[in-house]
Amino acid sequence: QVQLVESGGGLVQAGGSLRLTCAASRRTISSGAIGWFCQAPGKEREFAAAISWSGGTTYYADSVKGRFTISRDNGKNTVYLQMDSLKPEDTALYFCAGRRTVLASTALDDYDYWGQGTQVTVSP
Repeated sequence: QVQLVESGGGLVQAGGSLRLTCAASRRTISSGAIGWFCQAPGKEREFAAAISWSGGTTYYADSVKGRFTISRDNGKNTVYLQMDSLKPEDTALYFCAGRRTVLASTALDDYDYWGQGTQVTVSP
C-alpha cells in the first residue's frame, strides 16, 4: 500500500514562509505526478499546485500563483511546496496526492492516493 506523508506545516505570521514536504513510503513519487490540495474549515478541498513526473510541467491555482512553488526530487522520492508571502486566507489543511500517470492535473478526482495532511495556520 502506498503511503504519502506530509510534513512542514505550522503556525506562521502573515508574510512569512513555510516549506511543505511530501514523502512516499515506496518509490511512488518518482513514478507519477503529484498535487497539493488544501481544505479550510467548512470548505471543500481545492487545488493548490501540481507537478508532472519530470517536473517540466507545473500548475498553480490563481490564489497562490507567484507565491507558492512546487518542486520535486525523484531521487529522494519527495515533493516540496514552498509557500512564501503567506496570507491568513492560506490557513488550511494541506494534502499531497499522487497519480499513477506522469501527467499533472488540477482535478481532485484524477488523483489515486492521498496523504493525511499537514496543518498550515497563518496569523494576521
